Amino acid sequence: MRERQGISRRDFVRSAVAIGGASALAACLDRGESVDVPQGPDDTAGLPDRQHAWNSVIDTDEYGNHVMPNHHVLLLLEYADDDPVSDRTRVEETLTTLDRAYERGNDGLVYSIGYSPAYFDRFEGELPASVDLPDPEPMAPFEDPTLETADALVHLASDHGEVVLAAEEALKGELDDLNGRPVEASFAGVFEVGERRTGFIGGGLPAERQSEAENVPESDPVPDDSPLFMGFKTGFEANQASEDRVTIAEGPFEGATTTHLSHIRLNLRQWYEQDNREQRIGKMFCPAHAEEDRIEGVGENLGGSSGVGGCPAHMTQDAREGMVGHGQKAADAREDGEQVLLRRDFASTDYDQAGVHFLSHQEQIADFARVREAINGTDLASETAVGQRVNNGILQYMTVQSRGNFLVPPRRHRALPEPNPA
Repeated sequence: MRERQGISRRDFVRSAVAIGGASALAACLDRGESVDVPQGPDDTAGLPDRQHAWNSVIDTDEYGNHVMPNHHVLLLLEYADDDPVSDRTRVEETLTTLDRAYERGNDGLVYSIGYSPAYFDRFEGELPASVDLPDPEPMAPFEDPTLETADALVHLASDHGEVVLAAEEALKGELDDLNGRPVEASFAGVFEVGERRTGFIGGGLPAERQSEAENVPESDPVPDDSPLFMGFKTGFEANQASEDRVTIAEGPFEGATTTHLSHIRLNLRQWYEQDNREQRIGKMFCPAHAEEDRIEGVGENLGGSSGVGGCPAHMTQDAREGMVGHGQKAADAREDGEQVLLRRDFASTDYDQAGVHFLSHQEQIADFARVREAINGTDLASETAVGQRVNNGILQYMTVQSRGNFLVPPRRHRALPEPNPA
């Protein structure tokens, strides 16, 4: 880790989120400059049934792109008891505490809880046919990821690092008061934190954190205004599935979605030192974008769309000529012209490595598998000039460390659900 000179409040808060715990929260609060965070409603009955319904409350930019909160915490939880029925009320009261403590949105808190195949395996019954939730597995011949076995996943997000830290401590039973609301219950004795992961997204944040990572060139090449480590904007509205598209439409879990979570380590030394900007644009988007100089800076000029919609039409020819783009391949996996994944990924320096916690929602895990197969570009690599990973989008710069699948139930079933809740 390279030496840093001084530390700003933004850097201090992000470091505190990465460290976590009561001492980190206290350090943030002791530093002063506290923020006034709006509370949630007294009556939570009016909150949406879809846990993943964030788009109506998170910020948007001038082009209509949804802007994810800056700070993120992922808690991989192990169910510590053996009686979900008796614990269900307590889990619901704990989550209701978060609902009342913080208004939903960037300035408050957005969050969700999902459950893994391992969690549902403890029950005699099976998930309904309307839910596709297989065990995680490697998704490319060159992968060897850790396959997640945690029972549950909690995702906390806010523009204020103090908020995600406080929400986490309240879940663990370490606080009596949360943003002026009493903490009525906690996960203590019900869930244990098996692993904690953190991250961030937003213009300037990766550049400020790049010196903390061991896999970034000494020259600190990440652009100052990039929201992610690889130097380009993502999450264009036209390249995202709608919340309706990723929602399970029938069965006892109507209103749910599935989450795929993978931790990806990035080889930023190779990305920035081996390739020039034109090559990076071609590999991230498509060769036509590079040839026609369509990207200014990190891509803000693209507005609400990455513009790769027409790129799949000449993908085979591009591959024969030696390069195919990541966005180009992903666009080829659209269904009836629509994207099938709603990405809510973010950058990270967990384990002192620049990386991405890639989190996506989709109706079925099979949707994610189909997109990932397209991104692998195996057919292109076998018949053209690109390799299995080399010049095949951005595959050669990514190492998948772990994969996990989760069902994010509707709010009415979010507390320790059974496979077929009545």
